[in-house]
Amino acid sequence: MTLRSEVPNFFVYGEPSRSLEVGFLHVETVMERKTLHFGHVAPHQHPLMGQITFWFQGGGTYRIEDETWNFSAPAISFVPSNVVHGFDVEDTSDAIVVSVSDDMLKALAPQVDLSLDVPIFLTGQPSDPAWSKLGTLLDMIAEEYRERGAEGEKVLGGLIGVVLSLMGRIGGRMALPSTSPTVALGLALRRAIDLHYKKDWPVGAYVNLLATTPHLLDKAAREVFGRSVKELLLERRLLEAKRLLMFTVRPVEDIGREIGFEDPAYFSRFFRKRIGEAPAAWRRRHLQPE
Repeated sequence: MTLRSEVPNFFVYGEPSRSLEVGFLHVETVMERKTLHFGHVAPHQHPLMGQITFWFQGGGTYRIEDETWNFSAPAISFVPSNVVHGFDVEDTSDAIVVSVSDDMLKALAPQVDLSLDVPIFLTGQPSDPAWSKLGTLLDMIAEEYRERGAEGEKVLGGLIGVVLSLMGRIGGRMALPSTSPTVALGLALRRAIDLHYKKDWPVGAYVNLLATTPHLLDKAAREVFGRSVKELLLERRLLEAKRLLMFTVRPVEDIGREIGFEDPAYFSRFFRKRIGEAPAAWRRRHLQPE
């Protein structure tokens, strides 16, 4: 079995991992990258985005972590960031792949009837009306992306939310039964950070909350996400700062307080150290014209 430390990180398959803009979306078919994989996609992970993969023709073998499925279309999966997945499929197989940045998934999470912290893989029958709906929705997403690209974010976000909710209706919330204890603890840590990062808790508070030990929690954070617990906390606060700077008109000082920095100067230093410029300058550069 491939060790997690050896699993490559990709942006989209075959391209090195890189930072993503807030609200990042990407839509393509599996066979658009056929010359890179020829139907064999080795186990890999995406550090900053989740993926919906809808197989509309063909079949093969799909893997998520230690779980494997032999499938025929239609089939659909959702894989959160930092979850290892790969597949081997027939020459005639194809799927629509929708890549969604973590910040956009976090914004969608309260509105969808599916847990976005754990992977899910579902298969069905073409004659099932629910799967016909899924196919129609994914076709609409692909067409909107072809026509408008990232400019269609609002429409695409709405359609993606409907797809995720429909997946929840079809399959319910299901974690992979063979997910290792380390992976399960890592995913639980990410959920806990999402709930409590604004409180500026020390690492020990997460250790107590998750009823584990400092060693096991640090091991889970590093093996699943490649970062320490403290680094994950700081990254989550930085992500929220970016979202608030880009999508609200709130003063920089208020945004700093919102994510747990009572001292505006400390917030500015924190942001500059990680991004390379002050929050106000970053906001001006990223403001979208009305």
